[in-house]
Amino acid sequence: MNWLIEPFTHEFMLRALVGGALIGFTNGFVGTFVVLRRLALMADSLSHSLLPGLAVGVMIFGLAPAGLFAGGLVAALFVALGAQLISRSSRLKEDTALAILYTVAFSLGLVLLTFVKVRVSLMHYLFGNILGLSNADLWISYGVALVGIPLLAALQRPFLILLFEPAVAKTQGVRVGAFNVLLAVVLVVTMISSLQAVGVILMLGLLIAPAATVYLLCDSFPMMLWGGGAIGMVGSVLGLVLSYRISNLPSGAAIVLVLGVFFFLAYLFSPRYGVLRHLRKRQHFHEESLARWPGE
Repeated sequence: MNWLIEPFTHEFMLRALVGGALIGFTNGFVGTFVVLRRLALMADSLSHSLLPGLAVGVMIFGLAPAGLFAGGLVAALFVALGAQLISRSSRLKEDTALAILYTVAFSLGLVLLTFVKVRVSLMHYLFGNILGLSNADLWISYGVALVGIPLLAALQRPFLILLFEPAVAKTQGVRVGAFNVLLAVVLVVTMISSLQAVGVILMLGLLIAPAATVYLLCDSFPMMLWGGGAIGMVGSVLGLVLSYRISNLPSGAAIVLVLGVFFFLAYLFSPRYGVLRHLRKRQHFHEESLARWPGE
């Protein structure tokens, strides 16, 4: 086990460990709502739309994490609300409006980053660098986890009704619009807290992969929430160790790669929904049919 423990004898790796564990668990937890509500496209759109807000935040506040957080939050909410406004005021569907707005926003962010006076690496924002976590980044991650996870856990019953039967939720007194806005806000702040670790390109993998993995393993909503968080945390830590052991391997890519391995293992070997189980079941039925209807 020394290969797993030894990297965290360094102070910079301990900081990355705490940040990665917090970010991984929060993303895995929140990702359950995204998977069940089928909001992957919206999440992808919002992650890319953070870039212009980050660029404006750098222009105004420099590299202060609080300024970047505020800029990313405003940009993502602008795209999310703008897509709803366009879909309601035109014949376009919301997914089409989202696709247009987030690609325009991402392009605007790339342009704005060329004008910032602070020396900023574009790769840093696109793919992240968890080893660069500051104390302020850790406090933001901790604050998002401390507020977002208990809030969603406390409201999981109305959210569960909303995720599967929005019409029934409305008849039960659930304020559907308010809950959708709340989920969007928690989703956005979760993604912003993950920016330093994985960047805007790989952010969706950290959010979706843990929840999708648990979705293939169980049918329990509480198990999906906490199991997704656990897988996100373990995948982040193992990805961090992998990037430490393999030189020049980006930490964000390593984290998402480990989570991808977890997903494909569940896809193949899930006791209930795995592909191999279904193949064995089909073979069993075929052999049973041959036994019942032997050839002449």
